[in-house]
Order: sequence, then C-alpha cells, then structure tokens
Amino acid sequence: MPSFDHDYELRRFAPEIVDGAATPATAGWVAAERLAFHETHHDDPETVAAEARRMITDDRELTGVYARETRPGTLGADQPVGTFVSFTKTLNVGGGRLVDAHLISDVTVRPTHRRRGILRRMMTGDLHRAAERGAAVAALTATEATIYRRFGFGPATRQRTISMSKREPLKLLTSSRGTVELADPTTLGPVAEAVFDAFHARTTGSVDRHAGHWSRMLAGVDYGTKPDPNLRAALHFSPEGTPDGYVTYRSAERGDDVVLTVVDLVTASDDAYLGLWELLASIDLVTEITWKAAPIDDVLVHALADNRHLTVAREQDHVWLRILDPVAALEARPYAADATVTLRVHDRLGLADGTFRLTASGGDGTVERLVGPDGDPAQGADVELDVSVLASCYLGGSDVVTLAAAGLLHEHAPGAVQRLRTLLTPERSVYGVTSF
Repeated sequence: MPSFDHDYELRRFAPEIVDGAATPATAGWVAAERLAFHETHHDDPETVAAEARRMITDDRELTGVYARETRPGTLGADQPVGTFVSFTKTLNVGGGRLVDAHLISDVTVRPTHRRRGILRRMMTGDLHRAAERGAAVAALTATEATIYRRFGFGPATRQRTISMSKREPLKLLTSSRGTVELADPTTLGPVAEAVFDAFHARTTGSVDRHAGHWSRMLAGVDYGTKPDPNLRAALHFSPEGTPDGYVTYRSAERGDDVVLTVVDLVTASDDAYLGLWELLASIDLVTEITWKAAPIDDVLVHALADNRHLTVAREQDHVWLRILDPVAALEARPYAADATVTLRVHDRLGLADGTFRLTASGGDGTVERLVGPDGDPAQGADVELDVSVLASCYLGGSDVVTLAAAGLLHEHAPGAVQRLRTLLTPERSVYGVTSF
C-alpha cells in the first residue's frame, strides 16, 4: 500500500508578497483554505494580497500538503489538499498572567483526500515542533467538536448565542455610571485595541487578537479590503472620560422584524458592559437583538428587569487547549488556595505523559515531575486524567467535580478532587471573544 510520503509532500512556509502580489504558493494556499470553508474566493491580486498581509502581520507559518500527482482538469499543483496554520499569541491564564500560546487555525483536508493520514501528519508534527520550541500550551477554535480530543485538546472556554426580544421595552435594574457615544467603526482601531488590551489583561481565558479578527470585528471584512457600510459602533466612557468599552453591530430586516446583530462587544469594566447594553436596548425600530459570543455567566441574567426577554439559543465550546508542557503550564497560572495534589496525566502523543506533584502556596504553584525507580511514571497519584481533561480544567472553566462525575477524571485519594477544585477556582469567570 502506498505510504503518505509516496502520495503527498508536506511543505511549511511563510506567506509572501512580491511586487505587491501574493506569491503563487501563498495564493494557492489561501484558495484551498477558502474552498474548504465554503467561502467566496476572489482571484484579484489586491484581495489575495490583503489576506496575505494579515497573515504576515501575525507571523503565521503555513503548512500545506500537496498531492505528488495531479490529474488534468483538477484544481492543480498550487492548491494543497490539506491546510494548517500556526502562530503565537498570548493567553490569559488568570491573575493577569499572559502566557505565549501556540495557536492553530485553518485546518482543512479536501474531502477527496480524507482518511489518508493528512490531518494526523500535520497536527502531530506541528505539536511536537511547538513543544520542542518550548511552548507550554497550544490552542484552537473548532468548527466540529469531535475532531481534536484525540490529539489531546479539551474545551476550555465556552460561549452562548443569545437573543433578546424588544417587542416590549428592555429595562435594566441598574444604570452605568459612565456615558455612551456613537462612533465610526472605520476609525475605531486604536481606541478599540486599547480597550481590548485592558479586557485581555483582566479576563481569564482571553486570547490576544490577530489581524484577521480585527478586520472582521471593526470593518466587517472577512476577506478582501472593502469595509461593510452597514456596520455601526459605539464607545463607553468611564466617569473619568476614559474609553472602557465598545460595541460594533449591524441591523437587517428579517420578514416583518428588524434584527440587530452584535458583531463585537468588548469591555474593560462592568459599568461599560451595562452601559453598552443600555444603548443597544434603546435603539429604535429594532425588534430583536442577537449575539453569538455572550459569556456563560452573563450578568444580563441578573441586570435585566425581566430576564425572560433573554433566550439562550445555543451554548457552544469556544477555545480548545492542549497542554504541551505540564510543568511550565501549571507553574504559569495562579492558585486560589494552598494545597498539594499529585496528578497522573495520560497522553497518547507522549508530550505531557507522566505524574506531576503540584504544590500551591501564596498564589503560586511549583510542579515536580515524579518518576519511579524503573523509569516509569510514579505510582500513588491523587488524581488520574487524560491530557485533554487537564486542558479543560486548566483555566478553571470546567469544574473538576463535574468532570469526575462524567467519568473523565478519577480520584485515588479521598478529598483530592475537592482540593484540586479549590486550587483551580478562577478569580473571574473564564471567557474570551477571540476566534482563530
């Protein structure tokens, strides 16, 4: 039977622009990625170059898997049958501590080339290379929930899609102490970035933003160069006059209704969150408000005078984490109590496999890797779990007691799960608004 290397060639390269145009390799990779996600592809050089510039800004590394043999009339040799991209942004692991995370995105395999080891070759090779470079954690956002657990990823943050009816007036029980002003989304960039930086610094689970995400949130541009003329924006100012929140939104008719869709809502204070929702609730000629990135623990449930106006249409996983170095990852985050717990971690890829003693004191943790006399992982662990489960509870977004009840985490010492639960309690609800 032919091997992977017989049928395919894996190439890693940086996106490039030469004489104002994306190189053929870059343009072919972009075309393949757009095709896989059922997105419109434009062949004009300016549009493709704009996408390449965003990738260059983020210092992305592109991976493409190319068929060694192409047949007449098919998409051709410039387009890979599998795509994969990786780059680095920071992850807030609690207490304002920002850790470099190895981000993975644009993972595709052409349907005509499935079940031939393409995804496994791209993913395992990339994870091992990231670990060798010293990355403590990797992260991705998934279009499907059943793909990445086998590679050691676990869902670590979640979001909700919410809608609120405005057929009756929406009222909040309290008012913001600040003020709100409408803004021009095309000139909002520097202010929005400063607000996001403050949000990122205070929010456990937040991932720093990349150039493509900013284009979608502030210009409505998913691919190309032309901003969405229907996008609107507003800023919230603290009582001292400092911008501490913003929202971008658009509205559209849907039958007899007018639906306002929140595109991006980022706040660096609780006042700003309430103030921007006061504005959205007051906009005339709107019958419904929707948002796909609301927090799980949403203060609107308590702030609305009648929270029956709020409907949760869907709850979904958002950021999936993968622990590459348990010692570095566990020592990077803060802890809510003083205690010691020994963890037996299983990892089929071998990157994080072992037994680790976590000792937390004064908010910081130290981790010791335990090895038995014959070189095998030490016995006597308090808690046993897969590396994907460790990823899910790492930030505190998934309760270890609930994970244990689901059969995903096993207690070997009485009280160990409760100790671990106390240790991992986050100071704020785990949340994030960056997709990648």
